[in-house]
Amino acid sequence: MKHGLIMTMNLAVVLAAHASPGPTPAAAAAPIAPPMDIAYPGGIHLTVDASDIERHIVRVRESITGVKGDSVLLYPQWLPGEHSPNGPIERLAGLQITASGANIAWTRDPVQMYAFHLHMPPGASAIEVEFDYLSPTSSGAGPPEFSREILMLEWNSLVLYPAGYFTRRIPVEAAVTLPEGWQFATALEKESSDANRTKFKHTTVETLVDSPLYAGHYASRIDLDPGAAVPVHMNLFADRPDLLSLKPEQIDIHRALIKQAYKLFASHHYAHYDFLYSLSDQVQMIGLEHHQSSEDGTVPTAFTEWDKQPWDRDLLPHEYTHSWNGKFRRPADLWTPNYNVPMRDSLLWVYEGQTQYWGEVLAARSGLWTRQQALDQWGDTAAYFDALPGSRWRSLQDTTNDAIINGKDRHLSWRTWQRAFDYYPQGALIWLDADTLIRERSQGKRSLDDFARAFFGIDDGSMTPVTYTFEDVVKGLNAVEPYDWSSFLRERLDAVDKPAPLAGITRGGYKLVFNDTQSDYSKAVDVERKRTTLLYSVGLTISEKNATIIDVLWDGPAYQAKLTEGMEILAVNGAAYSAEVLMSAIKAAKDASTPIELIVKTQDRFRVANIDYHGGLRFPHLVRDPAVPARLDDLLSPR
Repeated sequence: MKHGLIMTMNLAVVLAAHASPGPTPAAAAAPIAPPMDIAYPGGIHLTVDASDIERHIVRVRESITGVKGDSVLLYPQWLPGEHSPNGPIERLAGLQITASGANIAWTRDPVQMYAFHLHMPPGASAIEVEFDYLSPTSSGAGPPEFSREILMLEWNSLVLYPAGYFTRRIPVEAAVTLPEGWQFATALEKESSDANRTKFKHTTVETLVDSPLYAGHYASRIDLDPGAAVPVHMNLFADRPDLLSLKPEQIDIHRALIKQAYKLFASHHYAHYDFLYSLSDQVQMIGLEHHQSSEDGTVPTAFTEWDKQPWDRDLLPHEYTHSWNGKFRRPADLWTPNYNVPMRDSLLWVYEGQTQYWGEVLAARSGLWTRQQALDQWGDTAAYFDALPGSRWRSLQDTTNDAIINGKDRHLSWRTWQRAFDYYPQGALIWLDADTLIRERSQGKRSLDDFARAFFGIDDGSMTPVTYTFEDVVKGLNAVEPYDWSSFLRERLDAVDKPAPLAGITRGGYKLVFNDTQSDYSKAVDVERKRTTLLYSVGLTISEKNATIIDVLWDGPAYQAKLTEGMEILAVNGAAYSAEVLMSAIKAAKDASTPIELIVKTQDRFRVANIDYHGGLRFPHLVRDPAVPARLDDLLSPR
């Protein structure tokens, strides 16, 4: 032992004597003041000109007072609702900063690229900031925010704010110029209007960023809670005026959504609420939550062809639920004092997962979905996670990092193996599991509704966020139904290579089965998304826009035939490809021993792929199990 110690010491001496004079770390960047919960000693006057709908250029001018010494301005990076550092700083151009007419030099921080260091002249305390926000002019540059009829303004894209302060302590006054004759909607409160320019009341940077603005040539505003002291409106913006024609029963269903949400949460946390709802294929179809509003987008004919398009009707209830879960009550590690402090997404299975669950439940309770459509949606979700190979190596808890890992929601080559954003649908399955367990243990006397009311319904009328932790969630569940909820949740969140969490389906009185007929709901989803889903038979999903494979089930039959995402299918068993031809081939292969032959193209290469599959068409469904109480029927019924 002593001999070994001596050898080690001698080796250290030799290494030290022959040490190479290698590089040393670069000097640290100039410090950026951390946010403090103190009042900002000045304010921001923000003026935005969004009238250039042809070129999609937004002109921004800020007058910022209270700036002293060498200061730092921040462009929002970590965006609420997106849970990731996706602030579109690449679209900021033409930045100029002056004080008393003299140019002020600015330097971008070499590490924090969303920070701009200002080198202020002595005695200066007010600056003028000008820049252009270059909204995408084509889908290749990003999701479109402008069209000739609609524009969508995100204030986080249009403001630089001082470092060193909580955004709720920085005052701001904003004004916007829109195309002439256009109508707009926002949660911001209007102070005055002059022609096509509107000035909004004094607020804070936090509220400004949380209050996007939609405007359009063709618009309609519908009162969803007539006579209420706290108004709720649906603001529609469409590509054409005829798309704004709603039938009375459609309005009644959306009004029922508000009533069902109030019965669920027994509270509200807004002074007024506005759905900003685009009916357009010219601007992005977004879903993004805010405290007193939400950004919602769907197909142009959502109302005029109501019966054909049920697939995204849980969007409004989902985003509306976020006013309670996500905006008012918020995971402690997702709340940040400004938009440049990193967020942590560990509780997205509550923030998004439980919101996904309530969005689907409220869609059924309000009549946006029929009960069968809700069951079909859950059947599709259950089937996907029952087949998901990615769960063999990656836990649901780890997918809560996807908003950061894959923040732009890039298309993945092997989505079923890599996993992506599964905390939404699989999180909903976990909460369905918890709901039916509470119902079973309490013999129907209690449910997850009681948790929602007690957890999200506190401080009725307050808009001050209240944060929560994992322990708070467990405590809230125990207050409804005593149980080992910590183990219940951790087993489902951290599980690897375990069965999918389908107990909520079976305990709810249903079974997952497969047959050769696709449900009407799933078929409508495929038609709208222009795809053919054959994931549970040959293991493929195909885009019908260009006959291109968009998903391959890892380890499935198509995978074994070495098919990949991005391949174009040219022929099936010698016949030109169509969805009908492929499905006919799958049916015929059930009674044959020969494989299904595809001719596929990758770039400039062609080859034959043989899929050795003989199980026939398989589409998921939920069927009633009469041996178990119909708890799913009960929880989907209106209150």
